[in-house]
Amino acid sequence: MWRCGVSILKPNCYFHCKRNYLSLSKSNLTKHPITKYSNYSSLTMTTITESDVGILCFISNLPGFHGILKQRYSDFIVNEVDTEGNVVHLTSLDAPPEAFQEVETKISDQLNKNYASEIEKFRSLACEIDVDRLEAFINQITSGSEEDISPIVLSPDSDKSHRTAMHNFFKENLRFLVTDTVDGPDSSSKCIRVRLNSGNKNKGRNLNKRKRGDRPYDSRGSSHWPAHLGNFLRFHLFKENKDTQEALGLIGKMLGIQPRSFGFAGTKDKRSVSTQRVTVFKQYASRLAALNDRLIGIKVGDFCYVKDDLLLGQLLGNRFTIVLRGVVADSEDTIQASAESLGRHGFINYFGLQRFGSGSVPTHHIGATLLRGEWKAAASTILDPREGERNIISKAREYYKQTGDIDGTLKQLPRHLVAERAMLQCLKKSPGNYLQALKAIPRTLRMMYVHSYQSYLWNHAASVRVKKYGSREVVLGDLVYSKGDDAEKTEVLPPEHEDNSLEDAYDCGQLDEISGKDLPLEKNNLVKVITASDISTGNYTIEDVVLPMPGSRIIYPMNEVADVYHDMAKKDGISLTESVHNIKEFSITCMTGSYRRVFQKPIDFQWDLLSYTDGNLALSETDIDKIAKTKPVNPVKEENPTNGTEGEESSNHLEQLESFEDEKKFSTDDNEVEVSREAEPPQVHSPPDLNSQEPQKALKLAFTLPASCYATMAIRELLKTSTSVAFHKTLNQ
Repeated sequence: MWRCGVSILKPNCYFHCKRNYLSLSKSNLTKHPITKYSNYSSLTMTTITESDVGILCFISNLPGFHGILKQRYSDFIVNEVDTEGNVVHLTSLDAPPEAFQEVETKISDQLNKNYASEIEKFRSLACEIDVDRLEAFINQITSGSEEDISPIVLSPDSDKSHRTAMHNFFKENLRFLVTDTVDGPDSSSKCIRVRLNSGNKNKGRNLNKRKRGDRPYDSRGSSHWPAHLGNFLRFHLFKENKDTQEALGLIGKMLGIQPRSFGFAGTKDKRSVSTQRVTVFKQYASRLAALNDRLIGIKVGDFCYVKDDLLLGQLLGNRFTIVLRGVVADSEDTIQASAESLGRHGFINYFGLQRFGSGSVPTHHIGATLLRGEWKAAASTILDPREGERNIISKAREYYKQTGDIDGTLKQLPRHLVAERAMLQCLKKSPGNYLQALKAIPRTLRMMYVHSYQSYLWNHAASVRVKKYGSREVVLGDLVYSKGDDAEKTEVLPPEHEDNSLEDAYDCGQLDEISGKDLPLEKNNLVKVITASDISTGNYTIEDVVLPMPGSRIIYPMNEVADVYHDMAKKDGISLTESVHNIKEFSITCMTGSYRRVFQKPIDFQWDLLSYTDGNLALSETDIDKIAKTKPVNPVKEENPTNGTEGEESSNHLEQLESFEDEKKFSTDDNEVEVSREAEPPQVHSPPDLNSQEPQKALKLAFTLPASCYATMAIRELLKTSTSVAFHKTLNQ
């Protein structure tokens, strides 16, 4: 039986910071700045702790208790909440009825007609050699040849407008063929490649042979799409122990389409069971539904056709169902008091450890290097050997560092290392151009480095806000979103730098455990500074207090909290008001910035204390479990206790952004390691024997959080212990 929490009371008036953490005075906050890259090579790579990234305080002074987070994947269930407030569930695996015989007939008719007139039209655009190539290619297709039909590549063409005209010719006249652009024989030219449309199912056996270097073709769906359908198929993606990009990559590979054909509102944690909405361009539901029997750890369903694709940030939040196992406390009253306090008062809205990466080099360290304009240093930080990786990755990194052989390194480097492979491929074409290599990293991935550094500053500022002024009431100089008449009176400060768009602030793909990025829902809300009049009228409460993510269009608090941003950035050799380079995407002064609430209460909060004896039995029901009750389905996989070990082999920059919960090892210097170990709260309760058949306690929680809020920070407030994966692994041993 769920016990419901109350979400109408004011936050608790108590607060405290971890006793053993560094003092929050200005001098100590800047005592350990991010080390410049020149010292990275000598660092001993160890686990980053919460104190390293400014996670220092709690709201309540209640004692914590022992509990194990994510002993099983099903102990952490995430269901997306769409923009209408609906919780997204997988309820059906079946495709809706589809009748597209007319489409297939049209394709067949095209293959049986004579194309002499189209060839003559093409002659006015292309040279004679290309005309002959195309004519032979069409004859091979229409002849019904049993031979594999390979694509043809037309003559090099450096005129982009002419290439566009060629592409349009095929779209308008030869719709059973599709084209794309590939590199020409020299750096200044490109070639158009022509192949048979994937919509031709009769020739589908040939499509598996199509390659584009080491990537599939960019085939975004059938060009013979029924006019009465929306251009996008929307479906619900259910996954276990998979991050969003990994799951869509597998589905895309099976469909023969690029990952960029998919749209989603945000990524979900890898070490979990999650359900979210996804769109794909011009694909039939029956094709995706047929994959369910082949997919491992993934199911798709609840199909419908829509006009628009999903974009990052198009969600309200996420619904979490979390089980903490092996709970040990002084009494059940302690557990009850802590759970009710979380429901009533919430938690400090820190960016969780996941935000700062899952590799041995924290992402905010790389972000600081980029902000300083140290391109070579940043590139080396990403490419150099590091601790905690699989042997095959370590060998590839070491090989590159010793030899500089890019081709040899690419052969050894696993394909999931997206950032590293993109950089190396760019460096192969443009040796020594480290800035260009960094820009070759997919945008959502490379921007996370800078956003991570913004988050690092924000966390420290939030800790100072709580330490100096508490968590009970607003104080002079606080920032809040304006209400009522204040919103009309507040002036919007002119931007110091114009952006071409707001994507730096709102389309940055901050891919974390719950959403992917901060929603732009409040981007038009005006922010004001609290005055004595505001305090006397009581119009604003502690729940209204926000702090800025640094940028050119934000203001800072008019109290001591503002100093934290500038002092810490200065120690790292970074100015928040001036840029040392002109690369906008790696400059805080060219980013708009945003605001984030300091305190967050869980929504629709419920909790229950359970008793169990078998640690291998699930204590929460997943969407697949619910479907199986009404209709037999193939299991997603045989689930085993995670013991905190799954996914350790995938230490890479893609997972740093898309699967932050799969944390592994991080880097600090030796002195910081010593301080951080002291900072971990002592364990006052003996953990239970996980293999014991004695009854054990589990605390089950369910709540909703807005996008960009971290469920792990809510758990931290409850347990008063570290949320790092490394720490919870020790509890599983």
